[in-house]
Amino acid sequence: MLAFCVSVVSLFILSNKLLYIHGCVHLSVHLWYQRFLILALSLFQQAICLAPSLPLQEDFVYHWKAITHYYIETSDDKAPVTDTNIPSHLEQMLDILTQEEGERESGETGPCMEYLLHHKILETLYTLGKADCPPGMKQQVLSFYTKLLAHIRQPLLPHINVHRPVQKLVRLCGEVLAAPTENEEIQFLCIVCAKLKQDPYLVNFFLEVGCYDISIKNNTGQSPVEEQSERQEEPQAAAAASIPSPTNNNNNSNNNYNLVTSLLNLTKSPDGRIVVKACEGLMLLVSLPEPAAAKCLTENTELCELLTDRLVSFYKALPQSMDPLDIETVESVNWGLDVYNLKEDAAVFTGKRALISFLSWLDYCDQLIKEAHKSAAAVMAKAVRERFFVSVMEPQLMQTSEVGILTSTALLNRIIKQVTSEALLQEMVYFLLGEEREPETPASITQNPLRHRLIEHCDHLSDEISIMTLRLFEQLIQKPNQHILHSLALRSLEERNYLENKPQEEREPLENGQPHDAVDLEEDPLFGDDLSPDSRLSGSDWLSSSPPQSPDNSKSDGKTEVHKIVNSFLCLVPDEAKSSYHVEGTGYDTYLRDAHRQFRDYCGVCQRWDWRGNPKPFEKCNLDFPFFEGHFLKVLFDRMGRILDQPYDVNLQVTAVLSKLSLLPHPHLHEYLLDPYISLAPGCRSLFSVIVRVVGDLMLRIHRIPDFTPKLLLVRKRLLGLEPEGINIDHVTLLEGVIVLEEFCKELAAIAFVKYHAAASSSP
Repeated sequence: MLAFCVSVVSLFILSNKLLYIHGCVHLSVHLWYQRFLILALSLFQQAICLAPSLPLQEDFVYHWKAITHYYIETSDDKAPVTDTNIPSHLEQMLDILTQEEGERESGETGPCMEYLLHHKILETLYTLGKADCPPGMKQQVLSFYTKLLAHIRQPLLPHINVHRPVQKLVRLCGEVLAAPTENEEIQFLCIVCAKLKQDPYLVNFFLEVGCYDISIKNNTGQSPVEEQSERQEEPQAAAAASIPSPTNNNNNSNNNYNLVTSLLNLTKSPDGRIVVKACEGLMLLVSLPEPAAAKCLTENTELCELLTDRLVSFYKALPQSMDPLDIETVESVNWGLDVYNLKEDAAVFTGKRALISFLSWLDYCDQLIKEAHKSAAAVMAKAVRERFFVSVMEPQLMQTSEVGILTSTALLNRIIKQVTSEALLQEMVYFLLGEEREPETPASITQNPLRHRLIEHCDHLSDEISIMTLRLFEQLIQKPNQHILHSLALRSLEERNYLENKPQEEREPLENGQPHDAVDLEEDPLFGDDLSPDSRLSGSDWLSSSPPQSPDNSKSDGKTEVHKIVNSFLCLVPDEAKSSYHVEGTGYDTYLRDAHRQFRDYCGVCQRWDWRGNPKPFEKCNLDFPFFEGHFLKVLFDRMGRILDQPYDVNLQVTAVLSKLSLLPHPHLHEYLLDPYISLAPGCRSLFSVIVRVVGDLMLRIHRIPDFTPKLLLVRKRLLGLEPEGINIDHVTLLEGVIVLEEFCKELAAIAFVKYHAAASSSP
């Protein structure tokens, strides 16, 4: 039928031409020939539709042979590949493979795929792509590999005739920066990474023998010995193009994890989009759970060097002096969404672009370590500590220039705020605070010079440096890392040797409701005999000791105890020094809401830590060991003791750090910072005793300042913005200190109430 139609059409086309040639152009004859021709063509189309189509395999082989014949027959190898039919044939081959898979059962390999695997088509294409013959062939090959891996659902990488040429093609990627094939290279590498993420075991095919002797038997049933025999057949795969086989060129001894190496090379591309894609690919690879891959990643690639060198480079590009407020308030960054606007950035503040670039890369390092296999994460985090924190940041923090100290401390504060990965946070904490765990002594506080210097900066001559360093520690305390709190406070409190080392029955009897070692305001040198009884603290029974523990009252309902403790803090500041009740919205209830929320958040952070609900029993404590509150608490208490003589902003920051420590759900911290009734050992101080001495000093000063209460109220209203700035007020620093003191006592009362309430609710 088909042959008949073809013959008829050919005959009448020829007859029509002859008629024109001999001048037979009569109109009726001409129309008759046209109608006959249309009829013949219609019959021809029907014959094509009825004729059986070629099997997919024959079609697939036809397209492949068309490609190989091009190399045999062509004599012009300079013409670009886009001027040939090769791209079209490759596209048809992909369509056929996709169609074949769609027509078969899931996971079943069809004859076209079998042909591709058996005849090592990917090997040959790799050879043609490496030679880039004709010009542009490398792009076509990369695109073919990418689409093949992306569109075919059945697992291909386990086949030796797939993963071997894929591995070879990986080596070609990233060889030349800004190459015309960069886009195709990164697409190919990313699809390989995505396939490995789906089936992490396959990464072992990409760890070359030079790195690990991994004996893998793949899905084709071939062992490494059989693979070696197949390697000897590779030159045949290149015969079609008459190009030498690349197998003699393998540099396995140097590049053991070429997939990582190629991605690392592409992170240096001038094209930002390529860089982001390469970073995404690395993110996939580091997260693979295979231990061999994690080890090879850190030992046989330059990943750690790239991360740290670029971090150092971005940091060194920052201006030597920057406004801490700019550093603190610059918008949050995401490494994949770093948008450049040099003109706009420069208009905001000098160095904004450099700062965003640094924070963006820090974010990438942090996320990479967060996603990485645990062993790889530890190695990368340690590299950041040694090559960035120790080598670059430590000299900046230890310098003597106040401007340099301020800038570097503000940058460190921003870094602490941004780091979320457990491994990097741990290394950063060890860098800042050291790894020591034994209790501090006055002689040991200088063992770690950086830790000592940072804590000393909390009490620096420069108020700006003091405030910034205190903010740094406030940020640090809130991080989910147990060693921070142990280093700064808990190791000094774990033996509870701040308590008097005497049994209850051996202690001196109470006098006027006070224990023998309680702070006696009448005998304190800060209190003079000239004070009238009315000017002393009202309601002094809050200084009395808590009831002695006995079987009857060892576990009270908690209400009386909470009431006493809350009142102890609320009544600490004398009435003549209080001003909050004159202003709405500054009540104790506001602190209760904040304390409840913050304590809940802290409990969530600390729930994984081994913190017992009760203090360490006395019989297990070494109470004979001399108590030292630790360098950090010492500096905080010293600053708290000078609250009446320090700037308002410094006082706010000191009390902010102390309140954060008080919120922590550790029994020793709670006892030491929030229990007014503990019997302190001689020479020891607690937060409450420090505040009591401040109040004693305040009572001496109140009577020396005329119109103290009106001035105090005016200063409070100015601080709240309720009164405009007017005439200068004398003693304004003291008045502001009194206001901070009152608010801090209310905050401590709220924290104590919330913590006692939580303990009572959770007790059986």
